[in-house]
Amino acid sequence: MKFSIVLSLQPARFEAVAFKGDLDRNLTKIARWGYDGVELAIRDPRAVDAEELADRVAAHGLAVPAIGTGQAWGEEHLSYSDPDPSVRWAAIERTKAHIPVARRLDALIIIGLLRGLVRPGVSQAQALEWVTAALAECCAEAARSGVRIALEPINRYETTLVNNVVEGLALIDRVGADNLGLLFDTFHANIEEASIAESLLAAGGRLFHVHVADSNRWYPGAGHLDFAQILGVVARCGYAGFVSGEFMPRPDADTAAERAIAHLRSLDRGRAPGSG
Repeated sequence: MKFSIVLSLQPARFEAVAFKGDLDRNLTKIARWGYDGVELAIRDPRAVDAEELADRVAAHGLAVPAIGTGQAWGEEHLSYSDPDPSVRWAAIERTKAHIPVARRLDALIIIGLLRGLVRPGVSQAQALEWVTAALAECCAEAARSGVRIALEPINRYETTLVNNVVEGLALIDRVGADNLGLLFDTFHANIEEASIAESLLAAGGRLFHVHVADSNRWYPGAGHLDFAQILGVVARCGYAGFVSGEFMPRPDADTAAERAIAHLRSLDRGRAPGSG
């Protein structure tokens, strides 16, 4: 199984990103600890030289499985469901700007809170209609470059727009794009899913990416989630992508990253070949 961890290229207020700051120093540590890849959180891809970035990551022997877009929401409040059409347009254009970078890095694009919230005066149905239209437009543009997009169900305390796998699959069906799938995050799933295992299996072939954090949003192994079972079910799904750590930098970023990969590697080694 391939493991990665989230690294932000730009300063961000979002806490569940272990690494921010000096890119090469962080890449060196991440590679040394035994990760296979690094998931990049990029607020504005127009500020990124994709060729240089690809070379710097490759120099450390790492892949880039995914690009996170959440900072456009967290730092700039862009979203697909804002009542202001200019904000919705800006969120769509920002997503499209990620496509050339994603294509160069062979990465998928994550849509988390960039979809937004249900704002006062806006109905749930209207917000979902805007999100559906935005995803359809972005997926069509991404498909022309062979880029996939992963929609992340997020817990009810952060948004009411797609909280679980069932709702995520329903939205994917509404959009009707083959290059749109699910990102399964164990922290959110622990809040929203009756069974993490059953929800992973329900995602099946639409599972495009996996985030891991424990029940307390610390590194895997610091809470009560059964990651031996979770990794086994991920394997049973036939998932061949990365399992990516997105967790709080507690007690500090380095310790969290080291303990996460040690725990996940030990569980992965402990699985019998072909087991789930």
